[in-house]
Amino acid sequence: MDNLIIWIIIIILVIFAIVTIVHMYNNLVGLRNRVQNSYAQIDVQLKRRNDLIPNLVETVKGYASHEKGVLEEVTKARTGVMNATNIEEASAADNQLTGALKTLFAVAENYPDLKANSNFQQLQSELTDTEDKISYARQFYNDVVLKYNNACQMFPTSMLAKLFRFKQESFYKAPEAETAVPEVKFD
Repeated sequence: MDNLIIWIIIIILVIFAIVTIVHMYNNLVGLRNRVQNSYAQIDVQLKRRNDLIPNLVETVKGYASHEKGVLEEVTKARTGVMNATNIEEASAADNQLTGALKTLFAVAENYPDLKANSNFQQLQSELTDTEDKISYARQFYNDVVLKYNNACQMFPTSMLAKLFRFKQESFYKAPEAETAVPEVKFD
């Protein structure tokens, strides 16, 4: 009878250990998939923005034909986003495009007729909306990456993560220029 009780306890412990390992593994897989999904959501918004840019550039061209350098910078940055192959490249290209778009909108300030153009206003509004969605998607991505990386680093799932080669993910980073403290001067 004592042997039977010992065997039952051992079987229960083995089953508990297997269930725990399967649960931790499935949790890691689910978190990794959420990271990939959240990056795909950023990609969707970047594509939406990239689809709007040619129309915006063409609209601005009609009013500001001598601003060729700014328009070329926007086009070049857009191509960089489209050709990015990983999160680091996408982040750098996205930051470059954001800067180029800010320059484009600053140039547009010098053209009252352009600012009053309903097509330009609509495109600017859609881009602003898309930028907000991109910002939210970046934040969501970083939140998911944090949770996934924590699972990969915390005991006991870290042992399982190493065993099955789960690799930590990179955060989506803002450009250094946007993280610097702005200088405020009153003249």
